[in-house]
Amino acid sequence: MNGLRVGIDLVQISRIAQSREQFGERFLRRVFTEHEIEYALSSPPHTDSRLAARFAAKEATIKALRVDGEGVNFKNIEVRRESSGACTLVLHEEVARLAEGIGEFALSMSHEGDYATAVVVALS
Repeated sequence: MNGLRVGIDLVQISRIAQSREQFGERFLRRVFTEHEIEYALSSPPHTDSRLAARFAAKEATIKALRVDGEGVNFKNIEVRRESSGACTLVLHEEVARLAEGIGEFALSMSHEGDYATAVVVALS
């Protein structure tokens, strides 16, 4: 990969809440890492918006990598919140291999009302 790639995604927070209600722990453990779940659950009023923003970040990462999302384990794309409040991407296993050659990622997430969004920029 040479240059710049961008991925963006928009997620309806109520759909994440619905999935969590319908599938519970099984949904959380299939999509999110321990760190992501722990952070989201640490503030119950914000749990679904935090999960939705992280889901959007995972989708945006797949788009920035320009790979087919089929078969990508979402838990191998992890959003980590640093003590400064900034969020970064940590890639694991097959997603880390797909990202070889990328020197830097930038992540921005936001949520308002019933929507969460994320933008991922990949630079080689």
